[in-house]
Amino acid sequence: MIVRFLFRHQTFFILSLLFLCPKPASAIIIGFGKAGKIEYNLKTGTFNVVNGAKPLLLRAFSQAEYQKKLFSSKDYKEITYCKQAVKDGFGNGFKHIFLLKQTGLPEMLQVFYTYSGKDYFMMNLILNGADLSINHIVPLFGNLIDQEHANVPVSLFVPFDNDTFISYNTVPLIANVSNPSAEVTALYHDQSRKGLVIGSIEHSNWKTGVITTMASDKKISIKTICGYTEQSITRDKIAHGYLKGNSVSSAKVFFGAFDDWRWGMETYAKLNRISEPPIIFNWNNATPVGWNSWGAMQEKITLEKANQVSDFFADSLKSFRSGGVAYIDLDSYWDNLLKGGLVGDYSKLKAFADHTKSKGLKPGIYWAPFVDWGFAGGGNRKAEGTDYTFGELWTKVGTGYHDIDGARALDPTHPGTQQRIATVINKFKECGFEMIKIDFLGHAAIESDHFFDPKITTGMQAYKTGMEFLLKQLDGKMLVYAAISPNLASGRYVHVRRIACDAFKSIKDTEYTLNSVSNGWWQSYLYDYIDADHVVFSDQSDGENTARFLSAIVTGTCITGDDFSREGKWTSTAQRLLNQTEILKILEDGKAFVPVEGNKGKSASQLFVKDLGSVKYLAAFNYGEEAKYLTVDFSRIGLKANKQYHAQNLINQKTAAFKNNQTINLAGKDALILKIMPEK
Repeated sequence: MIVRFLFRHQTFFILSLLFLCPKPASAIIIGFGKAGKIEYNLKTGTFNVVNGAKPLLLRAFSQAEYQKKLFSSKDYKEITYCKQAVKDGFGNGFKHIFLLKQTGLPEMLQVFYTYSGKDYFMMNLILNGADLSINHIVPLFGNLIDQEHANVPVSLFVPFDNDTFISYNTVPLIANVSNPSAEVTALYHDQSRKGLVIGSIEHSNWKTGVITTMASDKKISIKTICGYTEQSITRDKIAHGYLKGNSVSSAKVFFGAFDDWRWGMETYAKLNRISEPPIIFNWNNATPVGWNSWGAMQEKITLEKANQVSDFFADSLKSFRSGGVAYIDLDSYWDNLLKGGLVGDYSKLKAFADHTKSKGLKPGIYWAPFVDWGFAGGGNRKAEGTDYTFGELWTKVGTGYHDIDGARALDPTHPGTQQRIATVINKFKECGFEMIKIDFLGHAAIESDHFFDPKITTGMQAYKTGMEFLLKQLDGKMLVYAAISPNLASGRYVHVRRIACDAFKSIKDTEYTLNSVSNGWWQSYLYDYIDADHVVFSDQSDGENTARFLSAIVTGTCITGDDFSREGKWTSTAQRLLNQTEILKILEDGKAFVPVEGNKGKSASQLFVKDLGSVKYLAAFNYGEEAKYLTVDFSRIGLKANKQYHAQNLINQKTAAFKNNQTINLAGKDALILKIMPEK
C-alpha cells in the first residue's frame, strides 16, 4: 500500500513538472554514451537511435492493447517532453519523459533512461487511466539497421527456462525468418563480434518476448512484448495475465550496441542484478563443489549407500574441496529414508546429515516445492502439513491444470502450498541440512485464470510470491541451488543455478551443457554461480570423462554424480580428475569461461577462455567421433599475435611453446585445458 501511494504521488509530481516545460517545435535529441543519440519526433511519436553517423534503430514506437484495441504512440497528437536528473544503482544520468495525450486513449508516458559514460539506454512505457486492465504492452518496436550487409546476421534465442532439454540457438536472419526469444536477444556477426543486445531487466510482473524478424524486403524489425506467452517457450497454455489499476507500466527494456556482443550480454546480466537485487542472503563462502545422487544412484538411495558416498569423499577425494568444503546432496528419492511420509520420521535423514558432517563435509537435500507428483491419485488427498486437499492447491489453467514433467503445478499464493513448504523446510532445518537443491520452479511461474491471492494476476507475480515465501522459511540457513527454473527471474532468489537441463555422462551431454554455456555464460553475472549439473564418469572413455569434467570447470562449479557407494571405473577416474588441485583453483572466482566462437546454432563453441590475473586458460572440446585439429587464432582469444607464450596442458602436465595459429590436436570425444603464460 505504501509503495502504491508513493508511486501515485511520484507520477503526479512528474506530470506536474511536465506542464511547466515548454513544448519544443518538432524534435528532441537525447545523447548517451560517447556518440549515441535518441532522435524523438514529437509530431509522429516515433524515434530513431544512432551511434555517431550510423543508424541503429529507425522509426521505433511504443504500442499497447486496451479493451481489445491495439494503439501506439503514433496515434497521439499531443506530445510534451521533460527530463529529470536521476541517481540510482545504474549511475548518474537523466530520466527523459515524453507525455502523450489523445482523446479516447489512455495517457501514455514513454520514459528513457540515459547514464553518464554508458553506451546504452533503457526505457519503459507507462499507461495512465481509470481502471486499466492490460496484458499486452510493447515499449519498443522498430527497424534494426544491420551495419554489415555483406554477411547474414544471427539472432540469439534465449530460452525462458531450462526445462524439456531446450537449447539456446543462433538463428541466421534471412528473408521471412522470425526468431522469438525469452526476455533478451543479441543480433550480431560472429566474425566481427559487433552486435546489438535488447532485453528486459525487470521480471517481477511480466514475461517479456523479444521478437527479431527479417521481412521479405530484408528489413529487420525488433519487438519487445511484455505479456508474451508461447507454450513451446514459456510453457503457458493460456494468455498472459492482466495488470490492473490506474497506472500500468511495462518492464524496463535495455538497448545497447557493442563492439563485442559478448561484452553486451555480460553488461545486460549485470544490469539485471542491479535492477532486481538479490533477496537471498549474500554468499561470502567459496565456490560450491560436491556430489548429487541423481547422476547415477537415483531411486536406489539408502542410508548405508549415502553414508558410503560421504566416506569415499572423506577417504579418496580429499583434495576435491573448495574453501575446504564439499557438499553431499541427496536428490529425489531421499524420501526412501522417511517413515510416515513428509510429516513423518526424519531420523534416518538426520543420521545421514550427522554422518556427513562428521566426515568434514556438508549435507544437502532436494525438493520441488511447487508441484504435486501424485496428482493422478486425485485431488482429495490431504496436502502434508495442512488442512487443505491438493485439489484446492492446484493452479487453475483454463478448464484444467498445468501438468508438465509428470507433475502438476501448485498455486504459490495459496496458504496450503505455503503451509506445506513451511512444514517440510522446517524438517530439513531440524535435520541440519546446509544446502538445498530446488527444482521444477517453472511450475510456480505459470499463468493462471486466477490465483488464490486476488492481488496476484500474472505468473511472474506468483513466482515472486512463492520464492519470497520459500526464502523466508529457509531463513539464510542453506546454500540454495536451482535446477529447472526461469533463466532471468531466478537471479534474486538462489545462489547457484543449473545452466541447462539434466546432463549425465556422454559427449552429447557435454555438448548440450556447453551449448548453454556458449550462449548463456553471462548468467555468471546474474547469479553467484552457474552449474553444469552432475558430472557422471561411469565407464565412458577417458577422453569423454575429461570432457565432462572440464565442462563443469568451464561453467564455473563442479558437482559430481557417480554412485561412489560402489567401486568401478568411475572411482579411479574420480581420483584421477577430481583431485587435480591446479584445475580446481580455476573455480575460485566462480565465473564461467567465455565462448571464443558464437553462431553455432544448437551446437556449442569448441573453445572457451578465462583470464585470471596474468594467466589465460583455454579449454578445447571435440564433440565428434573423429580426431580434429583446432587452430587457435590469438586475436580471437585476446593474445598478441607477435608474441610467444608457453602453455601447460593441465590434464597430462606437458608444457610446450604456444604461437599464433597453432593447432591443437584433439582425439574424438575428448577435451583439454591449457594454462597459458607469457614466455619469460
